[in-house]
Amino acid sequence: MVTPTVEKPFDLTGRTALVTGAARGLGRAIAIALADAGADVVLGLRRSHTADDLIDEIHQRGRRVVEVALDVSDLAQVEAGVAQAAQAFGHLDIVVNNAGIAPGNNVEDVTEADFDATLAVNLKGTFFASQFAARHMFDQGFGRIINVSSQAGLVALPGESVYCMTKAALIHLTKCQAIEWGPRGINVNAVAPTFIETPGTEPALSDPAFRADVEERIAALHRVGQPTDVANAVVFLASPAAALITGHTLVIDGGWTVR
Repeated sequence: MVTPTVEKPFDLTGRTALVTGAARGLGRAIAIALADAGADVVLGLRRSHTADDLIDEIHQRGRRVVEVALDVSDLAQVEAGVAQAAQAFGHLDIVVNNAGIAPGNNVEDVTEADFDATLAVNLKGTFFASQFAARHMFDQGFGRIINVSSQAGLVALPGESVYCMTKAALIHLTKCQAIEWGPRGINVNAVAPTFIETPGTEPALSDPAFRADVEERIAALHRVGQPTDVANAVVFLASPAAALITGHTLVIDGGWTVR
């Protein structure tokens, strides 16, 4: 049997996408890229964040958009936020688990509070946001879940042991989710970016010596990433073009980890 060609392999028209941690940085870029591809977007935000300008940008693209309170460290709020996302436009097709934190410290100085907070947001929050979303996707027999991991899940970064640990766990969680949920029509993949120019990385990258070291370690391309480098990869994994891809982690690191 010949598989029919998809006429618009990157078109997300008619899909609804939820992006956690959507207020700024990667989350913002991902939300805009999904809207550009035709998706309606639900912005998952902590209560302390607003996204009026982002809502305006998405509306200007002719797409529908709503925001929901979604602090991924609060499981009751995660469940409620995912349910609101599914109700907003009648279905939930794509979830991008982008929310994450990275309190840095050497291994011997990591506090229990930082350890628990990093696991709660990066790993536990992603696990249950995916679980709640998958339950909504089962009945429709379709879903795309993209977990935002990091190159830190593949290589060690000094002073980031807990962050590295959680991002490595996300890579394996992605495989487990893909195996279990594939028969229900859900593809689960991850992206693993290098250092990207965002408000979160600005303090570190503003140090000329640190930036020079990062650019040197990005072996093949020797440049710091831009949010669109990650956002466009997320659109690909959410699109019909990636229909046969699941359980995969797409490394977006300019060659850092191939050394």
